[in-house]
Amino acid sequence: MRGVWRFLAAAAALSPAIGASIPAQAQQRPDQQAFFGLYKELVETNTVVGQGSCTRAAQQLATRMKAAGYPASAVTVFSVPEHAEDGGIVVTLPGTDRAQGAMLLLGHLDVVAAKREDWVRDPFKLVEENGFYYARGTVDDKAMSAVWADTMIRFAQEKYRPKRTIKLALTCGEETTYAFNGADWLAKNRPELVRADFVLNEGGGGRLDAAGNRQALAVQVGEKAAQNFTLLATNPGGHSSAPTPENAIYELADAIRAVQGYEFPIKFTDTTRAFFTATSQALPAPVGPAIKRLLANPADREADAIVSRDKTLHSTLRTTCVATLVNAGHAENALPQRATANVNCRIFPGESVDGTLIKLQQLAAAKVKVTANQPVRPIAVPPPLDPKIMGPITTLAAKHFPKVPVVPMMSTGATDGVFFATLNMPVYGVPGIFLEPDLNGIHGLNERIRVSALYEGRDYLYDLAKTLSS
Repeated sequence: MRGVWRFLAAAAALSPAIGASIPAQAQQRPDQQAFFGLYKELVETNTVVGQGSCTRAAQQLATRMKAAGYPASAVTVFSVPEHAEDGGIVVTLPGTDRAQGAMLLLGHLDVVAAKREDWVRDPFKLVEENGFYYARGTVDDKAMSAVWADTMIRFAQEKYRPKRTIKLALTCGEETTYAFNGADWLAKNRPELVRADFVLNEGGGGRLDAAGNRQALAVQVGEKAAQNFTLLATNPGGHSSAPTPENAIYELADAIRAVQGYEFPIKFTDTTRAFFTATSQALPAPVGPAIKRLLANPADREADAIVSRDKTLHSTLRTTCVATLVNAGHAENALPQRATANVNCRIFPGESVDGTLIKLQQLAAAKVKVTANQPVRPIAVPPPLDPKIMGPITTLAAKHFPKVPVVPMMSTGATDGVFFATLNMPVYGVPGIFLEPDLNGIHGLNERIRVSALYEGRDYLYDLAKTLSS
């Protein structure tokens, strides 16, 4: 999950502090107790790539699915020999009406690494304190993955017969760019397991204020593509006592400066146009009027300068590229023979990796070589603001979270949803689970989730899956 939750800070400005205060502790029903057992087991199974095992987590879920009544033919645990611990699971609940097609519930099992010595608590032991669950993955993404798995189990136990086929795919590798990615593998090698008319994924969510009041819900409708590029400068080098004008570090620095100074042009999708239109009506001068000017004329540089003071709004308007790693030289008393920098780009929907590479090559000039790093991830295709999807999302939000606005957004980060573009499957990051203003320690220390937010989000997502499948 990348760059999504920061966006809600801007979305919340549309209607700050709206909604009832969420109670500090959820009242557990019997079905919630059953969910907690699944959630706890999943969270406490270490699924850090290279350290733990997503395959073990998938096998545990498979056991639960079969115990709930799914035949073995409906449950697929997959991995490849060279990445035996990076497996995942696919489960299918057939629909009664083939004309209705299928929907895919998508989540990822892997989590970001967490060092015990840095955490207050053991990151792989679920602890409840002061109305919060603490552990790595309590939010990203084991909250949604556990909810989707639990939803499938409840459907089987209830003998629910959906009109639309429901598929569940929980995969590994989302958090690590160079890892084996289960979503990518399924789309390329077992598309029949996951092919669907649309996907419900992570990426949306809700934002609370410091007092626990609900502020906004966001639906992710489109995302940027993450792509890394390497800038390389090379020289013959020599003794540092006799410097020459040609210096790999200086040449690389000039190229980095050129990237820093370049602004990619403003673009709009249907989603970002809808978001900025709503935002322009809610934010005071000078930002609100400046957004209106950009909507009318994306080349308005003065308006761009005003809006782009907000880093989230700035990155939502365009492709962005930023230097993130630098490595140069081989000795303190030698001229550098080699200097490299990693430039991380978040590419706007509709633009391409090749087009971004060409622009970086132009900025870096002839002395610096620019290459696109492997793997080259696909570019996400913005899904439509389909009323058949957005309507139930909004209607059920009004039922579960009265008076909380629902805002469409484009993520400035990236999810595994990008891998389904080749199958022409629109992906929606659904709302439901509310987070704190500090983003709950996702990818950082002492990750946590409000207990009540988890269970209330579970109820919403269950209703959403049932509504869209019926």
